[in-house]
Amino acid sequence: MKYLTIALTKGRLASKTLECLEKIGITCEEMKDKSSRKLIFVNEELKLRFFLAKGPDVPTYVEYGAADIGVVGKDTIVEEGRKLFEVLDLGFGNCRMCVCGPASAREFLDGSRQIRVATKYPNIAKDYFYNKKHQTVEIIKLNGSIELAPIVGLSEVIVDIVETGSTLKENGLEVLEEICPLSARMVVNQVSMRMEGERIKKLINQLREKSE
Repeated sequence: MKYLTIALTKGRLASKTLECLEKIGITCEEMKDKSSRKLIFVNEELKLRFFLAKGPDVPTYVEYGAADIGVVGKDTIVEEGRKLFEVLDLGFGNCRMCVCGPASAREFLDGSRQIRVATKYPNIAKDYFYNKKHQTVEIIKLNGSIELAPIVGLSEVIVDIVETGSTLKENGLEVLEEICPLSARMVVNQVSMRMEGERIKKLINQLREKSE
C-alpha cells in the first residue's frame, strides 16, 4: 500500500485538522513535538505522511500531486484557482470575505465610478468587482495590515477576511458588503482521486460523519 500524503496549512488550521483526524483514529505523534525540525511526519501503521505548508502553497502541492490531500481555507482555494477537487467543508475556521472601509465609502460602491481597492486577494477582488458588480476598480496588492490602506488614503476600500470585525471597528472601518463565507476545506488531487479513490472517500466519509 502506498503512502497517502496530506498537506496541512501551518498554524491554527493544522491544529484543528489534527484534532478532527484524532476523532476518527488517525494520529501523528511526531507532529506534536514542537521542538522537531522534521518537515515530513509519518504514521507508518496507516501509511500516511503529513507535512506543513503555508496556506497559498497547499493547493499548489495538491494540484501537482506532491500531496494527495490538502486542508486549506476556502479563500486560498478561490484566490489560487488551482485544478483540484474540493471535497469537504470541515466546518471550522469560519469567517467571511468582505469589502470594508469607512462608512463614508459606501457611496463609492454604486458601480458608477472607478475606485482603488487594497487587498491580499487580488483575484477574489477582481472577480467580485468586475464580474458581479460590473464596476471598474484599480486593485492594489498588499501583504501586511490591509486596514491601513483606507486610513492613509491609499485606497477607498479594502477586500479582506473578517472574523469578528473588532479590528475594523478599532480603526473606524466597517463591513460594507459581504463577498462570500469562508471555512477550512479538504481538497484532493485529481489523479489521486482516481487511483486512491476508495481510501480517500473512506476518509472523507469518516470526517463528514464526525463533523455533522
